Amino acid sequence: MAAAQGQRSDGAGEMESTEGKVAESAPLPFRAAVDALRGARLRPEIEIDPTKPPKRLAPHAYALEAAVVEGDEDLADGRLVLLHDPAGHDAWQGTFRLVTLVRAELEPEMAADPLLPEVCWSWLTGALQARGLACGEPSGTVTRAGSHYFGGLSERTPASQIEIRASWTPREGAGGVPDTASHLAAWCDLLCQIAGLPPVNQSYGEGSVVSLPQRRGPQTP
Repeated sequence: MAAAQGQRSDGAGEMESTEGKVAESAPLPFRAAVDALRGARLRPEIEIDPTKPPKRLAPHAYALEAAVVEGDEDLADGRLVLLHDPAGHDAWQGTFRLVTLVRAELEPEMAADPLLPEVCWSWLTGALQARGLACGEPSGTVTRAGSHYFGGLSERTPASQIEIRASWTPREGAGGVPDTASHLAAWCDLLCQIAGLPPVNQSYGEGSVVSLPQRRGPQTP
């Protein structure tokens, strides 16, 4: 399945920015994987920018942060990090690794569903499978938390948040380069699903778990 048409993942002046710059000395497979991320076509609801990557997880890293925006409301946000170790990594079973954080606020009654963690994990695996992407060594956590307000904040409605932290090893293709553009598109599918947006292609995700019918926008203090 082709990536959804919409905004590109690159930004004006990205090559000159601290966050988006990749050293010319970086291995060719890593640079090619990053170029694919920058050229991906995404849904128009996705706003995405490069951000400062972690320094200690791998010899080479590139990071993106994104939000699902509808009107003036951020429905969900997340961070995707591409790691590369040319020597390979035993835990990864490969030379590349994708690491992500995705989060959104939900209606409290939806967050109380005992099956919610399993449902959210199935969204991630389903998003990858729907685009025909193979991945190895997947791992992660699904966390839900609730906030109740008191005193000067007592008028605020209780809020519940779901958070997915996960990592997986993308299958490497020609030249040892994974299809990072498709992995980014699948990750954006996950963001949109946790935000409660319908899929662009109604045949997408057939047989998978449906999106949550309600979610909550950001709270103002």
